Amino acid sequence: MKNFALIGAAGYIAPRHMKAIKETGNNLVAVLDRHDAVGVIDSYFPEADFFVEFERFDRHIEKLRRLGNERKIHYVSITSPNYLHDAHMRFALRVSANAICEKPLVLNPWNVDALKEMEQENGSSVCTILQLRLHPAIVKLKEETAESSSDRKVNIDLTYITSRGHWYLISWKGDPSKSGGIATNIGIHFFDMLQWIFGKTQWNVVHLSAPTKAAGFLELEKARVRWFLSLDKNDLPQSAREQGKTTFRSIMIDGKEVEFSDGFTDLHTVSYEQILSGNGFGLDDARPSIETVFEIRNAKEAPLRGEYHPFLKTIKK
Repeated sequence: MKNFALIGAAGYIAPRHMKAIKETGNNLVAVLDRHDAVGVIDSYFPEADFFVEFERFDRHIEKLRRLGNERKIHYVSITSPNYLHDAHMRFALRVSANAICEKPLVLNPWNVDALKEMEQENGSSVCTILQLRLHPAIVKLKEETAESSSDRKVNIDLTYITSRGHWYLISWKGDPSKSGGIATNIGIHFFDMLQWIFGKTQWNVVHLSAPTKAAGFLELEKARVRWFLSLDKNDLPQSAREQGKTTFRSIMIDGKEVEFSDGFTDLHTVSYEQILSGNGFGLDDARPSIETVFEIRNAKEAPLRGEYHPFLKTIKK
């Protein structure tokens, strides 16, 4: 049994980490969040110590470290806002714990290099949650792509629309300096998955960059990708609206839909199992998608020429 601490317990994704810690037979010892709406802890680890001040949390973790291996924190799970991930991973490494951090691991590519230096200095490691790499349908697609003898690049349309209310832009998620913008906050796991399967980015162009939606074109080693991301319910296809759906997720490869809608909720536990067995995804795994979304965030909008997502025909004229 390993001892865990968790930073960011009041966030949306935190319960999946608590569930994963419990289902892998480990113990959540200490929890930090400046917000105290964290009653969800009772469903998993009611005995965990809870802190709203980082200083007291830091002191507690340091005290446990000095009590020896049975009491020390072995892993720090990080589900805090994106812009704090880097600092919280550095904290984990400084107290000789391994870090398990949600995506995006960091907002800027050069932060990866600094974290690698800290890994070497402290003897601990950083792993990130790239759960799409563990989805059976995605694993199968990667295997089929690797086995293909064709040199032709496949054509992909990636569409992800997940409706959000007015609160989104008021929260830290609506501030690109804190979230990295929409491509980073909701798109990075798709960009990671596509690069994992189809290779490195060779060309990256942005056709639309707005607070609630973004679109562009990526050319990878083995694929040409037209992508569209949105938080606006008005962008939902008519078929989704008629069914009362608030989310639309689609990956079309050469006109054929890749179905991977089911099985998302259990992938955090699978991720933890892989990390605890020494097979987690580390800094070098996360780097390509971080570089891609950084380029997207800092790119200027290009005119609609050549390859662009079909949704843009009605959104941007």
